[in-house]
Amino acid sequence: MSEKVLLVGVDWGRKEDWPMEQTLNELKDLVKACQGEPVDSIVCRVARPTPNFLIGSGKLKEIIDLCQSQKVDTVIFSHDLKGSQQRNLEEALQRKTVDRTQLILDIFARRAKSREGKMQVELAQLQYLLPRLVGKGIELSRPGGGIGTLGPGETKLETDRRRISARITRLKQDLKDLSLERQIKRKKRKENALPTVALVGYTSAGKSTLLNRLTQSDQPTRAGLFTTLDPIARQCLLPNQQRAIISDTVGFMHELPHHLIEAFHATLEEVQEADLLLLVLDVSHPNFRSRHEAVGDVLRELDCRDKLRITVLNKIDCLPDKEGLLALEANFDPAVAISGLTGENVTGLLEKMTGLLFRGLLRVELKIPLERMDLMNLIHRQGQVHSLKYFSRWVRVVASVSPEIAGRLRAYAIGPSEIQR
Repeated sequence: MSEKVLLVGVDWGRKEDWPMEQTLNELKDLVKACQGEPVDSIVCRVARPTPNFLIGSGKLKEIIDLCQSQKVDTVIFSHDLKGSQQRNLEEALQRKTVDRTQLILDIFARRAKSREGKMQVELAQLQYLLPRLVGKGIELSRPGGGIGTLGPGETKLETDRRRISARITRLKQDLKDLSLERQIKRKKRKENALPTVALVGYTSAGKSTLLNRLTQSDQPTRAGLFTTLDPIARQCLLPNQQRAIISDTVGFMHELPHHLIEAFHATLEEVQEADLLLLVLDVSHPNFRSRHEAVGDVLRELDCRDKLRITVLNKIDCLPDKEGLLALEANFDPAVAISGLTGENVTGLLEKMTGLLFRGLLRVELKIPLERMDLMNLIHRQGQVHSLKYFSRWVRVVASVSPEIAGRLRAYAIGPSEIQR
């Protein structure tokens, strides 16, 4: 039986770009992703947070009345609660009380499948919990001086804090080790001159569906928020017969908690190291523009706001009218309107990706010894071969390759290089 949930929207009166209605709708979707049942909602306009309950006493009384009339099991706040505020609210409401960050963490815990994904979720949970540990009475207070106050040496609260801190340190080290493994893989990709592309976007924008479409994969997809937590990388064949690595990443969200970004930093390195970002935008969503801004905020936090990108206007199959797509493409330029589900105009996206990834190719004329056919394989894999002529001991090849590969092949050059326009 699903929990009956009351949603509490905290309105500070200064978020005109992200209206409270949108906040509550998103909170409803998060609750449904946890198999909860939103039964009602209330908006609390707060000019200044109160230390005890965050909200005022009048609104607290309204929430108590709603909890009783709607038989609410859980109250969820749209704004983060301090440990003392959460404890005071639970005592006043006699109901389980959580905030938006706890709700997101619960979804992450349900979705994580891989070892790394579970470690990242645990790290985020512990980082959220540590500053909220509070004592339950004088028996957990710090031992002091005087008669009758000499304690056993370390209180339960301090023990919990020490253990959580130690576990956080261990998780960070384990994730750092996994990050080093990924760095080695990225180094090998760079040695092979494989360009990398990262899919980024708001949660539920259709990134995994697009990954399957671009790479001919069958990665499981499903409707809902944060369905992909684990990094996924697949090869994609581009129109010029070159290959690229496409990486899917965890979905972003408006005001994504900072410690979540920190916990998933290892995964988000794929975004920071990518040669090209595909910013996937669900243009069928009524608030797609504000979601686009929210993604931009997270990219700015990752120092990726100025990276080479294509805005992918996805889910055009869900639009009742497509007349405004050309204007949208011009507005988000460079942009391509597609449907990852049906495949509409995905070819146009691949062509634009190819143009951006290989726009700096150098045209080279080479004399490759027959005993260095490994170099010929490299040119075929990562370049565009224009002509080949075999001789008894060597191969004459004219090709377009990246500057990096051109540098590696400089010893075999027999003609001037020029930028391919």
